[in-house]
This record gives sequence, structure tokens and C-alpha cells, in this order.
Amino acid sequence: MTVRLTLLTRAQCHLCDVAKEAMARVASAAGQEWREVDVDSDPQLQAEYWDRVPVILLDGREHGYWRVEEERLLRDLRG
Repeated sequence: MTVRLTLLTRAQCHLCDVAKEAMARVASAAGQEWREVDVDSDPQLQAEYWDRVPVILLDGREHGYWRVEEERLLRDLRG
């Protein structure tokens, strides 16, 4: 199964912790897997996203940042 959902995070990020819980709910409801990537592990990701984490990617494209819009993400996953 291709992983369609990615959450870009960093350590010591309260919003990231909240987003992880939301991503788990969305992934479970949609029958999808998701992965987490630490932006600080990659200089290119860090340069692009350093001030916007957490960032939600759907199929490799930015779907949102700072909070997971669960209903919208579920709709877009299914649509």
C-alpha cells in the first residue's frame, strides 16, 4: 500500500503532538497508513517548512499546516 499521508514535524512541538493524534484518527477512519518525517532531519525540508510545522501532505502535496482539518482531509482522501 502506498502511503498517501505524511506529517512533517519536529521535536518539542506541542502542535505536532496534537496533529499526530488527529492523523491517527483520520488514517484509521480512512483505512490508510501515515508516516511522520522530522523536518530537522533534512536541511531542505527544514529550510522550506521550519516555521510552519506541523505540515500535512496528501499524495506529496501540502494539504495544510499547524492543524489537521480532519473532515476535509478525510473527504479529500476518499474523493
